[in-house]
Amino acid sequence: MTIYALSSGPGMAGVAVVRVSGKETSNVIKLITNDDLPTPRVATLRKMNNINTNELIDEGLIIWFPGPESYTGEDLAEFHVHGSRAVVVALHETISKIQNCRLAEPGEFTKRAFQNGKINLLKAESIGDLISSETEIQRKQAIKIMNGNSSDKFNSWREKLLKILSHVEAKIDFPDEDLPKEILSEIKQTSEQVSNEIKKVLNDQKVGEIIREGFKIAIVGPTNVGKSSLLNYLSKRDVAIVSETAGTTRDVIETHLNLDGYPVVVSDTAGIRESKDEIEKKGIKLALKRAEEADLRLVVVEPKNLDFTGFLKDLFDENSILVINKSDLLQKNLDVQIKKLEHVLISIIKNSNLDILINKIKDKIKNKFISTEDILITRERHRQHLEQCVEHLNNFSNKKKNDDLDKGAEDLRLATRHLGMIVGKVDVEEILGSIFNDFCIGK
Repeated sequence: MTIYALSSGPGMAGVAVVRVSGKETSNVIKLITNDDLPTPRVATLRKMNNINTNELIDEGLIIWFPGPESYTGEDLAEFHVHGSRAVVVALHETISKIQNCRLAEPGEFTKRAFQNGKINLLKAESIGDLISSETEIQRKQAIKIMNGNSSDKFNSWREKLLKILSHVEAKIDFPDEDLPKEILSEIKQTSEQVSNEIKKVLNDQKVGEIIREGFKIAIVGPTNVGKSSLLNYLSKRDVAIVSETAGTTRDVIETHLNLDGYPVVVSDTAGIRESKDEIEKKGIKLALKRAEEADLRLVVVEPKNLDFTGFLKDLFDENSILVINKSDLLQKNLDVQIKKLEHVLISIIKNSNLDILINKIKDKIKNKFISTEDILITRERHRQHLEQCVEHLNNFSNKKKNDDLDKGAEDLRLATRHLGMIVGKVDVEEILGSIFNDFCIGK
């Protein structure tokens, strides 16, 4: 089937780009323009007509990309028209009347590029990440993956394992032939080397995933201490309802921020206290869960209740900042134990020391992202395959006897397969849907 879709942003714009890809693309151009195909890869001005009534839809540019020298690897065309919704709808409707043409599914153009060998799976994912990037660090990470840094490393490991797998299988096929000692040594050294390198990559504190998904900050603490007010201040808009009534916030409220180019997701959570209200209890449970998952916790308290025992103490660790709000009401010096903790005295209502708090947050984020140069893992999918690869390599290393070679060879095959699953070197049909469904329709 030939597919078509709007590839530029929806809504009113100066120019809209409608992309068509598939065997019928040349026919689509001829029918809509009532003319011959334009010169390949040259923007050509043409009138575009309704194929049934010959009524003019618009006049715009057509760029014709014969396959395989195209983004998808098959015949592809771009129709550059005036960016009104009416023009796009009219063009879509007339293309839909052409035999074997249908509207594209999310990510289907990039999916076809992958299936036709134009890109690997990592590059396909990075294209999706680039489209959805909101901050500079997200853009840079997506570009880095697109350039093939990660692919080269994963393919290198895979090729090394394939080489030693061939030696192991040769021993299985010819059991009477002894492998040279240097080959046996190479098998052991290579498997251990690859395993150690992958372990080092896995020990990255999930920086790549954090960049892609956002640095997670959870605002937690008792009721009525100013958590929602703090969220609104950080967001520079009214995101959460602020009320003197305890228990106003019962669900998690999220907002996405850009702090010095770093993607941040801030969550306001329900006030933590003893409650008999079933809905509030569920909110408190969700708050504690969100606090546990966060990269940074802002534990907000107020001077009249600085009892740092129980749940507050449990929430505090090296990834926490104690935020003492309403500091203008503080009537005595802080307890010695509290002074030892990383803390900041603020007053949201008085706009006091909030700049200090923001700088502390920025420092935490920058320290987390300090080693972005060597990032290879950007998705949980990559991490899971690498962990499975290491597990199978460990199993292989534990098989010392010749009788275990068959099982050892299977562990090597599985380790190699998991590396192949990352870049798309094996059958990955079962994961394609989850990857490309995150794309916009026209990509």
